[in-house]
Amino acid sequence: MNELVINELAKELGIKVSQVKTVLELFEEGATIPFIARYRKEATGALDENQIKSINDLYSYYNNLLERKEAVIRLIDEKGLLTDELKNQILACTKLTEVEDLYRPYKDKKKTKASEAIKLGLEPLAKMIMAFPKKGSFEELSKNYLNESVKTTEDAIANASYIIAEWISDNAYYRKEIRNFIYKNGSVVSKIKKDAQDEKKTYEMYYDFNESVKYIKHYRVLAINRGEKEKILTVNIDFNEEEVYAYLNKKIIKDSTSFVVKVVEDAIKDSCKRLIFPSIEREIRSELTEKADKLAIETFGVNLEHLLLTRPIKGMVVLGFDPGYVNGCKLAVVDKNGCYLDSCVIKPFLKNASEAALVGSKIIVKNLIEKYNVDIISIGNGTASRESESFCAELIKEYNLNCKYVITSEAGASIYSASKLAIEEFPDLEVEKRSAVSIARRIQDPLSELVKIDPKSIGVGEYQYDVNQKELNENLDFTVSKVVNEVGVNVNTASKSILKYVSGLTKTTIDKIYNYKEKNKIIDRDEIKNIKGISDKVYEQCIGFLRVMDGTNAFDKTGIHPESYPIAANLLNLLDLDIKDINTDEFKTKLQEIDIKNYVQKLNTDEYTLSDIVKELLTPGLDPRDELEAPILKSDILHIEDLNVGMELEGTVRNVASFGAFVDIGLHDDGLVHISKMSKQFVKNPNDILNVGDIIKCYVDKVDLVKGKVNLSLFKD
Repeated sequence: MNELVINELAKELGIKVSQVKTVLELFEEGATIPFIARYRKEATGALDENQIKSINDLYSYYNNLLERKEAVIRLIDEKGLLTDELKNQILACTKLTEVEDLYRPYKDKKKTKASEAIKLGLEPLAKMIMAFPKKGSFEELSKNYLNESVKTTEDAIANASYIIAEWISDNAYYRKEIRNFIYKNGSVVSKIKKDAQDEKKTYEMYYDFNESVKYIKHYRVLAINRGEKEKILTVNIDFNEEEVYAYLNKKIIKDSTSFVVKVVEDAIKDSCKRLIFPSIEREIRSELTEKADKLAIETFGVNLEHLLLTRPIKGMVVLGFDPGYVNGCKLAVVDKNGCYLDSCVIKPFLKNASEAALVGSKIIVKNLIEKYNVDIISIGNGTASRESESFCAELIKEYNLNCKYVITSEAGASIYSASKLAIEEFPDLEVEKRSAVSIARRIQDPLSELVKIDPKSIGVGEYQYDVNQKELNENLDFTVSKVVNEVGVNVNTASKSILKYVSGLTKTTIDKIYNYKEKNKIIDRDEIKNIKGISDKVYEQCIGFLRVMDGTNAFDKTGIHPESYPIAANLLNLLDLDIKDINTDEFKTKLQEIDIKNYVQKLNTDEYTLSDIVKELLTPGLDPRDELEAPILKSDILHIEDLNVGMELEGTVRNVASFGAFVDIGLHDDGLVHISKMSKQFVKNPNDILNVGDIIKCYVDKVDLVKGKVNLSLFKD
């Protein structure tokens, strides 16, 4: 481990050097982020998953930076051009761009105007010009350099100017100052391209757009990038070029009375226009995009985390209702455990469909509901969703059915239904009916169902196909893993889709566990340890997150790690409690009354471990999602015409973006709570106020009947 990197990392994250070292040592031993966060709190000082991930990511970044510094120092040294001052400058760099700026003058270049001029032997002439002679003339300066290739004084001076321009461009100090100037004073400007086709006016606000580089919002950067990529917009960074020329003139021109001043001034302009400005504009736009990607990915991760933690509706029979027009609505019934029972297709929304066809469709659904005692209808929120909602609301009212409905995001359901996994689960079902099963199961156990789908297809991101895909995938995988391990997994009922996110498990070990549990019901955690192919390290990393709900050891359905079973057992002995009484009031009362610090000494353990043991014993097998608000169940429908400004509504947050949040209030389209309408105080990040899945009270702020749009507010004006 590199001490310099560790010290820098601790400083940046605001944590102790010892914490960084401990985490890195645990990684070297093969520990995973969920395991370290949950079961090594005493070693790390209770760092959470995000902090542990940051240590890993930044350590990798700083190591790569250090490797690049060492490589650049070696390459310059090999050319015999390394000085102590330059070496120290390189080692002091904190960004890769700074290292590359210092290396630029020493880098082997491709063919350039300057390199060709040097081949012509004009570098000494360039140096003579940069000495700013007072006496003489260009003819005298250049006469020794004229030949078959350089025939005139003008040719000699022009080529020497190319060398001077490249020297200026290669100066790391100048580039840094110019970059800072443009960043602080420049503006991102976009214009609509001539003859561009933007039929839906998607990019209308960017047809003549100008915003400071320093303050531009990240979602605007991503929108502009997309508009440029789609050949709708032209984009550039605008700034006062004359100020840059004046700055360089002052720095470079040593004697304003020299006859070469005009030539050097022209070389400065050429250096800027041809070399420096295009390069720095690319760098700044790249930096803006990188920052925008990071923030968009973070927003997506936060939204995904809250969506996956949506409270399950347990113990209910569900009818999945996948809406559609021409191809009909696909229906599927699943029992309380999510097992498939029945399916069919109805076509109540065909163009010119008769009243008799509509009634016939209602009777089919009514019979399904009564046959299987359906408790909830889960209606997908896609095409024909609101017509389907109206259909179900009328059905419930007309037949006085003891049933509710809920609108469910169907994002990704069609992708899942055609996947290899869905075919394996339901080989005899058509693709459309598999989609209806997914929509039904999503309200019974959102986590187990959504992990089957590529997170990018779940529909809670912004510009997810425009950002860095590698970083997005890594972040989303981390988020899903974090949630899965936080909730825990019933090993006997878990699918391969959810097991792949459990700490320490790989495809090979998942197959081993899956093959074993298909033949044998697992009754205690020790069985997993004895499965062939499950090493001690794999067992250590995964076992705390795998639950055995109806096993022989009550500890196995908790998040207590087997390594801490002796501590838990000794605690119960000291309190004269029996694990069989784990759910009784007396058991819980005694645990709640203990002095943790006192028992830490008695049990020779630490506060973190003992606190977690007590928490797990008080709520064995508790699903953390059960403490969240339940989804809104409905039996009647809302129309946009029913709304008035100021009306109070209840809704579910479906997505959170940088500019606001989209809330399902029961209309065809979600209403928008703009960031300015979230609080009377300044709001920096909408996720500080709202999260995906939140059930909120809001007020109608504006209704546009023509566009079918509703603006909402979290406070009354």
